[in-house]
Amino acid sequence: MNRLSILAIIVILLAVAWPAGAEDWKPAAGPLMTRWAKDVSPDNAHPEYPRPQMVRSRWLNLNGLWQLDAAEADDAVPAGKELPRQILVPYPVESALSGVMRAADRVWYRRTFEVPGGWNGQRVMLHFQAVDWEAVVYVNGKQVGIHRGGYDPFCLDITDALNPSGDQELIVKVFDPSSDGDQPRGKQVKNPRGIWYTPTTGIWQTVWLEPVPATRIGRVMLVPDVDGSCLRLTVEGIGTGVENTVLAVARDGDGEVGRAFGGVGAEIKLNIPQDKLKLWSPADPKLYDLSVTLKQGEMTVDEVESYFGMRKIELAKDADGRMRMRLNGEFLFQMGPLDQGFWPDGLYTAPTDEALRYDIEVTRRLGFNMTRKHVKIEPQRWYYWCDKLGLLVWQDMPSGNNNTPESKLQFETELRQMVGGLCNHPSIIMWVVFNEGWGQHDTERYVAEVKKMDPSRLVNNASGWTDKTVGDVLDIHKYPGPAAPKPEANRAGVLGEFGGLGLGVDGHTWTEKTWGYRGTADSEELTRRYQNLLRGVWQFQSQGMSAAVYTQITDVETECNGLLTYDREVIKPNVKKVAAANRGQVPKQKIVVPTSKLEAVSWRYTLEKPADDWYRSDFDDSAWKEGPGGFGTERTPGAAVRTAWDSQEIWLRRQFELPQVKTEDLLLLVHHDEDVEIYLNGVLAARAAEFTIDYEELSIRPEALRTLRPGKNVMAVHCQQTQGGQYIDVGVVELSMDEEE
Repeated sequence: MNRLSILAIIVILLAVAWPAGAEDWKPAAGPLMTRWAKDVSPDNAHPEYPRPQMVRSRWLNLNGLWQLDAAEADDAVPAGKELPRQILVPYPVESALSGVMRAADRVWYRRTFEVPGGWNGQRVMLHFQAVDWEAVVYVNGKQVGIHRGGYDPFCLDITDALNPSGDQELIVKVFDPSSDGDQPRGKQVKNPRGIWYTPTTGIWQTVWLEPVPATRIGRVMLVPDVDGSCLRLTVEGIGTGVENTVLAVARDGDGEVGRAFGGVGAEIKLNIPQDKLKLWSPADPKLYDLSVTLKQGEMTVDEVESYFGMRKIELAKDADGRMRMRLNGEFLFQMGPLDQGFWPDGLYTAPTDEALRYDIEVTRRLGFNMTRKHVKIEPQRWYYWCDKLGLLVWQDMPSGNNNTPESKLQFETELRQMVGGLCNHPSIIMWVVFNEGWGQHDTERYVAEVKKMDPSRLVNNASGWTDKTVGDVLDIHKYPGPAAPKPEANRAGVLGEFGGLGLGVDGHTWTEKTWGYRGTADSEELTRRYQNLLRGVWQFQSQGMSAAVYTQITDVETECNGLLTYDREVIKPNVKKVAAANRGQVPKQKIVVPTSKLEAVSWRYTLEKPADDWYRSDFDDSAWKEGPGGFGTERTPGAAVRTAWDSQEIWLRRQFELPQVKTEDLLLLVHHDEDVEIYLNGVLAARAAEFTIDYEELSIRPEALRTLRPGKNVMAVHCQQTQGGQYIDVGVVELSMDEEE
């Protein structure tokens, strides 16, 4: 029995009845854990300040051990009652790091806390960075708020519900229908499989308290204006009046670079002198510190610390009249991975802040300058690390079914919360409203709304499949690809997904059985195929494409087409070669023995099973038929059929002239549908299963390479077919890097 079956049985059993006893916390025995799991404990569960762009000096982290119990829709609030289990917040109920690892639709959370004595006279705000999906919050038995939305932070003023002193009781009732519901949920499903993954229920980001004055800063909005050499900021106030003003001071290290005064709710222009203006980019992710002070006369009423980056993202035509995405006035080809933000031990929640940072660091190390955050919204500290380490972000809106008027309204509400909540991060340069038509509706209206909310960024109406000809980019998907959209006059063309090269690594998989869009045998083959894909990407870039997104940065559960294993322990391909490919340094492909893709090449062939020695170089094939390649049936994807082959098997032979080359740089170039075996001079050179939809490089076994000599050589091929289209054609190519590379 494999680990997935065991886990499924455990989840089913635990979901039937909740044990009555509470034990000391320890992580559950998940199928796979990360290196950071050992650093997680009730005393240090995400201890970092969770809101890095609006920091106040006083706060109280409520992460740690909470009580937990199953709930029913009509349960009475368990005020004053001990709950039977423990859970480590902020890890979701289904995760190993929660200590629970069970399926749940409705749960009660409970804990007590004390308000620090120095907070007297302040309003006490209770913050939830994210709860999936509906949270009903009670303090000392009094309901203080309800929130619906699995990704956006919310806060509640609990001052009037607090006891004068001593313990305060906090209870949260959570309802999460997951894939049974119609709410935005991304790739969470109750029956994980393929590209659909284990759901997250309940509190999955930091819970915290903060003392604030009654008159205070409610929100700070930051818009960099590179052309105007200024930061345009707006401060929304709570409890403020005309007597309140705002002072904003920008700093570069210890030195002040600019300050500005203005009114609450009005746009304030903070000028930065040209000689002190440094632009944010992946090459130099420059951030300025920012202090925002709310004043009443000369008195400081409230103050927060923040940061910002000066950068500009836009569309503009290049010298050839092609629409491009430009960063800070210059074209930068954006090359990034698809990043789904799942963790084997924490699911939606990274085990630690160090783990969050590692994902960004390794993405940069692999030569990417961008990432597409796929149908998930991350904690704000993830975006902080993107800001700090210089990684451009395409931010997807989490998808939902959107089948009812109510669910469509919820989708719109959460879309607005996403844009409004994340719009200060310089790393985010594009909003993606829909993915592949999932729940797609009212696309034109949403694009216009997002543009109105945030005119400083680009908007992608739909990544893949169902483009509605609005927004700033035309985005297509192609597996394995690559491909490029047809050029348009007013939108940039991007490849929103491609690749999916699979490789499972023993000891680092969620289950024993794994899959990828296109399997590879080992790290060497994965690296070579990645380089081959990127060769095509850079060709499309030279023809006008602005960006490409490779699927994907890490494995996720059974899907093993990541460049990293799910536990982040193994970087599968050669890091140096992948990083070079992502920067445009890819081996050049030179045809040594041509295929029939462009011009017919003659082969000897037979559809009848030949003698056992058919592959030997001295075999007499004079009785076989002769015909031009390739061989197959019409309408087979990527095929150039010149001789019909529609039987189950075909055997091919040809003699070819090999020039003086370095044989170690040679690869087969093969388009096969389905299984194929290839011999060179009577020695097995390669085998490949299943099928391709285009010509792909295939390694030649060393023993076959050693048979190759300048002059005459013999290639023999056997291909078999079971269903669908069919095709076979083979050549030989030489790979080499330019000297300057």
